[in-house]
Amino acid sequence: MHSFDGFVTECLPSLGRYAYMLTGNVHAAEDLVQDTLVKLAGAWRRVRRDGNPLAYARTVMFRTFLSRWRVLRREPAFEALGDRAALSDEFAGVDSRDALRRAMALLPRLQRAVLVLGYLDDLPDEEIAELLGRRPATVRSLRHRGLQALRRQLEPRESQEASHARF
Repeated sequence: MHSFDGFVTECLPSLGRYAYMLTGNVHAAEDLVQDTLVKLAGAWRRVRRDGNPLAYARTVMFRTFLSRWRVLRREPAFEALGDRAALSDEFAGVDSRDALRRAMALLPRLQRAVLVLGYLDDLPDEEIAELLGRRPATVRSLRHRGLQALRRQLEPRESQEASHARF
């Protein structure tokens, strides 16, 4: 990739998916991608010379996401696509992804960021901690609490009602 235009053409879909996982909103993701590309364009010569523009773009995107969050201090709203379908439904895979996306929307932003960086980017705790400005133990705690919250949200309704009936 020698040109910025070539990079954008090749990596835009990937950056869009990454932004959507961070923001949970199509419009906010588009804004985040645009902000990232503006920052990347200004540093393109250096980034191209260093050799890993996609990693640089993701880092810029993640830091832009965090800094916007620090300024706004609000949770974005994920678009709801409807209720969960029965598991025997042939669209169950789509419904499962939608349920996961909606459950992710309920997580605090740092928990969501840790899960995205850990499972989507496959980053080790030390790198995540460095990106977030936290300790690795804090990252593990955020991941643990995030996964617990996801399990509670994704647990089938019947087992939730049964567990509440016991108490």
